[in-house]
Amino acid sequence: MSPLDTDTADAPRRRRLEPDERRAQILACAIDMFGERPYAAVSTAELAQRAGVARGLINHYFGNKRDLYLAVVRRMVTLPRPEKVSLPEGTPSERVDAIVGWLLDTIAEHGTTWVKVTSHEGVGDDPEVQQILDQADDAAAERMLVMIGRPELAHSAQLRALVLAYAGLVKVAGREWITRGTLTRDQVHRLLADTLRTVITETIPAVEPRPGAVD
Repeated sequence: MSPLDTDTADAPRRRRLEPDERRAQILACAIDMFGERPYAAVSTAELAQRAGVARGLINHYFGNKRDLYLAVVRRMVTLPRPEKVSLPEGTPSERVDAIVGWLLDTIAEHGTTWVKVTSHEGVGDDPEVQQILDQADDAAAERMLVMIGRPELAHSAQLRALVLAYAGLVKVAGREWITRGTLTRDQVHRLLADTLRTVITETIPAVEPRPGAVD
């Protein structure tokens, strides 16, 4: 290979990235590494090498390793903004299938990293991690009520709690599918879709606040 060929091959790696691009590149590598190994086994020096950046850039964009992990947690549990969540079309059953498919696509995007983060693996009993997860669960409950066509129920503590309980099933089923391999995606889809149909058609109507009632 001639020097010209070498320069051409190396050009993309040496391309100067904008700050947002560089930050996204580091975060993507961190997502992969925290999914591959325990938190304690992730080295920022190795991460910098994999991302092709100086170690100081990790500190510049994210702070220390814990701060970087918190950024990964936020990325894993961040859902689309409410105005970007559209109601699936079709019959009620088709809408449920569309919602569950969307959930499983979200899980599959980052696989083991999503499972570890939502299972509270990583930095142990960290209150800031728990706060991020709790806030994400609350946001997910609102998104779910929007997607099933009942956004007006988001103010009900009881109904939000039902959706949060369903979210717990999603997390466990995701772990069995992604990391343990005891369930297939099709089996997880069936479990979550059947449960969600029951929640929508039976559970929610049974506990839905009556007009004039105080929740």
